[in-house]
Amino acid sequence: MIEVKNVTKTYGKKQNAFRALNNVSLTIPDGASVAILGKSGSGKSTLMHAMSGLDRPEQGEVVIDGENILKLKQKAVDKFRAEKIGFIFQSFFVQGNESVYDNVGLPLEIARVPRSERKKRIQRALTSVEMLDKVRNKAKNLSGGQKQRLAIARAIANHPKIIFADEPTGNLDSVTSELVEDMLFGYNRDQGVTLIIVTHDEDLAAKCDILVNIKDGNIESVTDRKASEGLASKSPRGVVQI
Repeated sequence: MIEVKNVTKTYGKKQNAFRALNNVSLTIPDGASVAILGKSGSGKSTLMHAMSGLDRPEQGEVVIDGENILKLKQKAVDKFRAEKIGFIFQSFFVQGNESVYDNVGLPLEIARVPRSERKKRIQRALTSVEMLDKVRNKAKNLSGGQKQRLAIARAIANHPKIIFADEPTGNLDSVTSELVEDMLFGYNRDQGVTLIIVTHDEDLAAKCDILVNIKDGNIESVTDRKASEGLASKSPRGVVQI
C-alpha cells in the first residue's frame, strides 16, 4: 500500500515560488492500476516524483509498506527504489551507446544483484517483451517502440512491487501504444504489481482501476472503477467518488 499524507511541494522561493502540490493525500492499494490525470502543469508528474522518492516535498509523508520513505537518507532511498520500484518514461531514457543487455542490467547493478542472477533476470525480462533477439544491439539503433519495450524490460527486471509510468505511450503510434499498454496491464494483472500511470490520455486512463484527477496541485477527485461497477445497480451514474 502507498499512503500519501498531506504532501506539499513548492518550487522556487519568495515571489518566484510555485506550489506544485498543495496538501495532497491519497491511498493506493497493492496491485491496483492507477491513472493520474491532469493537464500540463497540474502537478501529476510532481506527485509521481514524490511518491517514488525522486523528489522530496517539504511537507507530508509518503508511506510504502509501512515505511515513510521521506524519512530515509538519500542512499537508503536509492536502494529502496532500486529494489522495489521500476520506472518507464515518455522519452525512454535508455543509454543509446550501450547494448540492450547492459541497459536492462543497469538497475540490477545498482541493486547489487550477483552477476549470474543478473543474467537470468535480464534474459527473462527481454523474453517477456519479445526482445531477446536484440540483446546485443545498441539501444540507439532501436525503433521508438523497441526503445519503450526495452524501458519496460529494464523496469521489470528486478521484480519491482511498483511501476511508475510517465506518459509511457506519448511518443508512440497507435499500434505500438496498444502493444505497450497490453504489456503493462498484463504485468500488473499477472504479477500483482502496482501500476501507476501519469497521463493526459483519457482512453489509457479508462483501462485503470482507479482514476485520480489533479488540477493546480490539488486532487479534485478519485474514482474507483471496480467499486463503481460493484455499485452500478445502486447508482444511476455508476460512478463513485471517494
